[in-house]
Amino acid sequence: MPDKTPVDFWFDPLCPWAWMTSRWVLEVEKVRDIEVRWHVMSLAVLNEDKLDELPEDYRDMLENKAWGPVRVVIAAQEEHGAEVLGDLYTALGTRIHNQGEGPGRETVAAALKDAGLPESLMDHWDGTPYEPQLRASHKEGIDKVGQEVGTPVIAVPGADGEQLAFFGPVVTPAPKGEDAAKLWDGTLAVASVPGFYEIKRTRTKGPDFSNL
Repeated sequence: MPDKTPVDFWFDPLCPWAWMTSRWVLEVEKVRDIEVRWHVMSLAVLNEDKLDELPEDYRDMLENKAWGPVRVVIAAQEEHGAEVLGDLYTALGTRIHNQGEGPGRETVAAALKDAGLPESLMDHWDGTPYEPQLRASHKEGIDKVGQEVGTPVIAVPGADGEQLAFFGPVVTPAPKGEDAAKLWDGTLAVASVPGFYEIKRTRTKGPDFSNL
């Protein structure tokens, strides 16, 4: 049997759209020969040089809610291995988004427990010695697609051996089964076209977590 195709996925646990996309990619993993590898990126890092340009409520979210969770996630990676990120992201996203608990300390601490990780990782909430690793992980993902996008970033091997990377797709609800596979195949098809940059339309509804 050939090896599965690696799919690198960069996420910030705060983003509901990244959460939707991540659940879709896990569905694709059931129907296509791929293997998802999780990486951390940070909306706080992405926007830290342009806070004055952002709406007040979004700026407040970045300054007061965005740093703690990603610090804990990168600490989990550094102390327990990247293989824990999938289960931890699932635990975080389920609580933050599906159950509507938000990204506070109690939620993240409970998610650590759900994922079988020590509560001592919460010591990194207000600051972590792993900030260089956080920024490096973020940079690795965002450098593949440019500074004008956010999370998620997905990268797959291209036909020429170089990684093919893109932001998104942004979709709700997360497709299941063969619908998930069709979206995957179509996304790879358009993303592989040299010089292709964007398909977009105005969002008319928010994230729908009802089928997750």
